[in-house]
Amino acid sequence: MRVRINIKTVTYSCGKKLKQDFSRNVSPSQPRTPGRPPPLALTIAGSDCSGGAGIEADLKTFAAHGVYGMSVVTCVVAETPGKVVSIHPVPSKIVEEQMACCLWGLGGVVVKTGMLHSADTIRVVRRQLSAFGSRFSALVVDPVMVATSGARLLKRAAIRELERLIEEHADLLTPNLDEAEILAHRRIRDEEEMEAAAKEMADRFSCAVVLKGGHLRSSRRAADFLWDGEDGTWFRATRISGVKTHGTGCTYSAAIAANIAKGQTLTTSVKNAKQFVTRAIRRTVRLGPWMALGHAPLGAKKAGMRA
Repeated sequence: MRVRINIKTVTYSCGKKLKQDFSRNVSPSQPRTPGRPPPLALTIAGSDCSGGAGIEADLKTFAAHGVYGMSVVTCVVAETPGKVVSIHPVPSKIVEEQMACCLWGLGGVVVKTGMLHSADTIRVVRRQLSAFGSRFSALVVDPVMVATSGARLLKRAAIRELERLIEEHADLLTPNLDEAEILAHRRIRDEEEMEAAAKEMADRFSCAVVLKGGHLRSSRRAADFLWDGEDGTWFRATRISGVKTHGTGCTYSAAIAANIAKGQTLTTSVKNAKQFVTRAIRRTVRLGPWMALGHAPLGAKKAGMRA
């Protein structure tokens, strides 16, 4: 069953050109042949022992897209889909060395950040991205601040450091509504306010923004808004009831990063990622008391998954 995504494009005028060339240093998607290197993506995030979010969700998503995934672990998190039990930060020196190992000698890597947790870790990530600027082709920042369960995943003192990271290096920012309210310093209660917040963040941080509106109560559909500095595009999908899990935000931003790594344009990357995450929610699997997203490639039929 094909998931249908309704797309409505709204064109705006904007004096500041923020549209990014996401195809730079990235080879267009083409059939794989023996010996041809695959597209590369690096996730910098926390490790979720339950496998539904963070590094684990990102790597599953990269694999489902045919992208070779690498990882830098910032935190080890003991959690289930409904509760964060504890967070153990990885020493910043180890984060620094992981990044160096993944980026040294490579080129065209699309980098995606998730849970960074502390100011020290973010400073290290900023420094390494500056040092290896020629090694990565795009940076997607998922500003992970609060878990689905409500647990805080980013220390309050680290918010300004995260903003500096976005200002200096981000090509695309993918906040949910709660994160956008913090970064845009405003309430977001409807789609009109989503558009205004996305444009404010794009102007402030000089990057494209995908504002995820899945939790917008005033909307009957799961609607996300992309603003690239010139054009606005809405991506809508039918809400899927009865699914309570986590990792949808990680999966969505990782899918966008994977599509960029494959040489897709920004709008196409977001469109295809929206289709992928909607399909993953629809194909949720039951694991005892948990529900987990189905990270199968689009078009694949998985035993035990709901169509």
